[in-house]
Amino acid sequence: MTITVKAIIGSTSSTSYNLKLVEYLRKKYAGEMDIIPVFINDVEMFSVDREQNPPSNVKQFMENVRDADALLFAVPEYNFSIPGALKNAVDWLSRSNFAIKDKPTFIIGSSMGVLGSVRAQIHLREILSNPMLSPNILPNNEVYIGSVHEKMNAEGELTDQPTIDFLDLVVNNFLAFYNKTTVSA
Repeated sequence: MTITVKAIIGSTSSTSYNLKLVEYLRKKYAGEMDIIPVFINDVEMFSVDREQNPPSNVKQFMENVRDADALLFAVPEYNFSIPGALKNAVDWLSRSNFAIKDKPTFIIGSSMGVLGSVRAQIHLREILSNPMLSPNILPNNEVYIGSVHEKMNAEGELTDQPTIDFLDLVVNNFLAFYNKTTVSA
């Protein structure tokens, strides 16, 4: 059985390393997971005034995420935190009747800096702990890919073997976590 994983791309850049990383994972692990990128570029700004009747692009985003077996957040770091567009998308998800509550989830992140989005991921994990969100996040498998521009080739493929080996470990851990959490659910 292949797991449908919706990968929320935390960047709106068409040249995002996190998007390239998701595409790499999508190809490499196609036999175990059907990873489908979910873009936040067109998600309108959250407003309490529109909460009860969200715009169509917001409804589409929330439905896209809701129908996933599992989630993957691909997180860049902007100014020591998550990008505003990602925060906005998560704000909408918090108003979507628990669309991601208890959904098996893992988080990855890369950046050109040496810390590989560690601060952004800390903030994202704190935000996701909100009871209106509360996905079931894979514990103890933080993926911070620093200096990512030196670990990928021009085609967006990872070339750094230690990073590839680590991602293999995390993906295998996630698959076991997914199977364990969905069997007991």
